[in-house]
Amino acid sequence: MNYEAVIGLEVHAQLLTNSKIFCGCAVAFGGEPNSRVCPICLGMPGVLPVLNRRAVEYTIRMALAVDGRVAETSAFARKNYFYPDLPKGYQISQYDRAGEPISLDGGIEIEGEDGPRFVRLRRIHLEEEAGKSIHSEPGYDPDLSYIDFNRTGVPLMEIVSEPDIRSPREASAYLARLRQILQYIGVCDGNMEEGSLRCDANVSIRKPGDPLGELVEIKNMNSMRSMERALEFEIERQAEVLDDGGRVVRQTRLWNEEERETFPMRSKEEAHDYRYFPDPDLVTVEIARSWVDEIGEDLPELPDVRMRRLIEEYGLPQDMARQLTENRARADYFEACVGQTSGDAAGQTSGETAGKASGDARTVSNWMLSELLRVQHENRMDQQTLEERVPPDHLAQLLSQIKEGKISGKIGKDVLDVMAESGKAPAEVIEEQGLVQISDTGELEGVVDGILADHPDDVADYRAGKTKLLGFFMGQVMRATQGKANPKMVNELLRKKLAEG
Repeated sequence: MNYEAVIGLEVHAQLLTNSKIFCGCAVAFGGEPNSRVCPICLGMPGVLPVLNRRAVEYTIRMALAVDGRVAETSAFARKNYFYPDLPKGYQISQYDRAGEPISLDGGIEIEGEDGPRFVRLRRIHLEEEAGKSIHSEPGYDPDLSYIDFNRTGVPLMEIVSEPDIRSPREASAYLARLRQILQYIGVCDGNMEEGSLRCDANVSIRKPGDPLGELVEIKNMNSMRSMERALEFEIERQAEVLDDGGRVVRQTRLWNEEERETFPMRSKEEAHDYRYFPDPDLVTVEIARSWVDEIGEDLPELPDVRMRRLIEEYGLPQDMARQLTENRARADYFEACVGQTSGDAAGQTSGETAGKASGDARTVSNWMLSELLRVQHENRMDQQTLEERVPPDHLAQLLSQIKEGKISGKIGKDVLDVMAESGKAPAEVIEEQGLVQISDTGELEGVVDGILADHPDDVADYRAGKTKLLGFFMGQVMRATQGKANPKMVNELLRKKLAEG
């Protein structure tokens, strides 16, 4: 029987603040357990939380980036439940019924199964992170459980979607889009491996047109691929239950990546189970419109807008522009490099400059999306390390050397490899290794004459009509000059010499 999946995601993004949400303890990944804690984040009696202004600012930034409606007032609530890694016995969070979240509504567009799909957002709110339970890890007694409270109180922004997603692939596209926006506006690093971006999925199935089915929540998905697999399994599991005449039970399930299956964790709670009520220790937050406007003016160009601009300004194909704008650092690198290679030159008209920029942009993008990515992957460098080894002006200089005929494109790839290893400028690498392209007509003519003299039969075959042998002669010349010969000049000399017979 055919069913339709109905999926909503709850995404938790750890904010890039220096301190925790309600105290001054430092925020950082890892570290000695329980070394970044204080009486406030440990929930000691008599302490009072103080809200981190930057956490509110970052949440407003995200709200504006997805066209959310920023509240004029917002309040915090206590979400009551017991778990060993929650020292207070409650979590300070936000909920509609106990105080309006910082943002309501908004949404993002993704490429759905049947074309563009707009995924609405229900709310974006702030809350504090819980601690970390440690079970059976190296260095710890396997018969005991431990708690590390370093993570307790880290500011989390929760982004809750409406159930507008219809497939695991769409869910992955939605999460990737959210991650891209979070990184672009600089509020979350999006690192799922370190847990700074996490996602819970709510999924049910129904016959098309029927009311919503029973909701199942899936937790413990630490990558987009894991989320896709978990949703695929859960949709199939629920379909088998219904096909067998059973009833899907409302519950929370965990994803086991090794077994590739979900398994029950607990029954799914309703909001009233958490006994939400306004937190008496925190005042209502009043958000001035002037502050929201100020934050909005500081927002960077968002990926979709930037992609369209690259297409219009530089004449790039859409797929190429999309790859360049996948992350902000790569897009910044591209535009910095193009600026170095096509800056306004004296005597150029604006039309000439625009044409030059467009041509240089295509060259830069081709190198960035092929050779630069190759070098980055082969050397296992992150974006920051890559930019330190091969800054945009160095790549621009390398492309200028190729364009001016000082080195060939093939040699340029070898030079780029050395640049990535050493951090040296291209001119320095070229000089050290003696890689300057041979463009002296007399020298090249001597090499060409020698090659033709050594292969009389091939010369005769060429002149008899086997013109594909031109590539053979080109290869022989490049081999004789160790790849340093100017290819264009060699091609012209070969055609001239071969035509003389």
